[in-house]
Amino acid sequence: MRLSGISYRAGSELWLRDIDLSLASGGINVLLGATLAGKTTLLRIMAGLDRPTTGRLLDGERDLTGVPVRRRNVAMVYQQFINYPSLTVYENIASPLRVARKSAGEIKVRVTQLAETLRLTQFLSRYPAELSGGQQQRTALARALAKDAELLLLDEPLINLDYKLREELRAELTQLFAGGRTTVVYATTEPLEALQLGGHTTLLAAGRVLQSGPTLAVFRRPASLEAARAFSDPPLNVLPARVLDSVQLPTTHTPASEIVLGIRAHEFSLAAAPGQAALSGRVELAEISGSETFIHLACDDVRLVAQVPGVHDLPLNQPCTLYIRPASLYGFDKSGRLLFAPES
Repeated sequence: MRLSGISYRAGSELWLRDIDLSLASGGINVLLGATLAGKTTLLRIMAGLDRPTTGRLLDGERDLTGVPVRRRNVAMVYQQFINYPSLTVYENIASPLRVARKSAGEIKVRVTQLAETLRLTQFLSRYPAELSGGQQQRTALARALAKDAELLLLDEPLINLDYKLREELRAELTQLFAGGRTTVVYATTEPLEALQLGGHTTLLAAGRVLQSGPTLAVFRRPASLEAARAFSDPPLNVLPARVLDSVQLPTTHTPASEIVLGIRAHEFSLAAAPGQAALSGRVELAEISGSETFIHLACDDVRLVAQVPGVHDLPLNQPCTLYIRPASLYGFDKSGRLLFAPES
């Protein structure tokens, strides 16, 4: 599927701006962006629920722009679970298979398989009202998967699940979609989720495409400072090159005084090593999260966030020095254009 010049206006507000995008057929396509970036609107246009103000939606040579949703082989799962309240979990999952006139044997095999994958086997005889929110969302996801649609649209489908189950299902969904005929479009606000899913990622911001390509390539070499920020969690550290004036930067035609550096939080360390640059300041906050510590450091007028392994008890307002490898730095010019990036 290809989106050509897609824009969408709601009243006086322009929600999508000249979107040009080709989906990887039969693979996972991630839409990554903050809330209100335009992800859901784009999914609804792909589904045929909304029509773009301008532009076309193409499937090969076929123009799908005005084709209603009922005439498209598409399934969609929203953030909020939607199930048939009068049907059991089994019948909810089986419903698209019955519409497709599958045999009772085929239906039983497929429903059983999906129920096992999505941890629903013990709930097959229950009704949606008897389920938790996470169980209802898994039921909606199983029903969408049962349809075996050519295009599967997922709008943050795991957001209502607990952390452990979310991690397990991400891995299982990736395997489920591998090598299949279904083209999957998965919307998320989480950079880590995009990295775990792999495939292709499109970065969205304010209804615009910032960058699109294979997920790891987009992550490792963002085209702009805005793209790097969109694909960083914790937030990208941004500082003027003068802060690290002792570091030899890659040769560019841009004066060092005009270069802005980007540092991802996980690149910092508390232990010095040969060739590393040092950034000293005072601790504003130290957050322990599992086996990692997030250090918020004030270095004069620059604020940094470091994600370092291990549990570290760092007193507030005390001196602290972080170390960084010069080879891990991103460089941008004043307009935000990428000048150099770490070698892969």
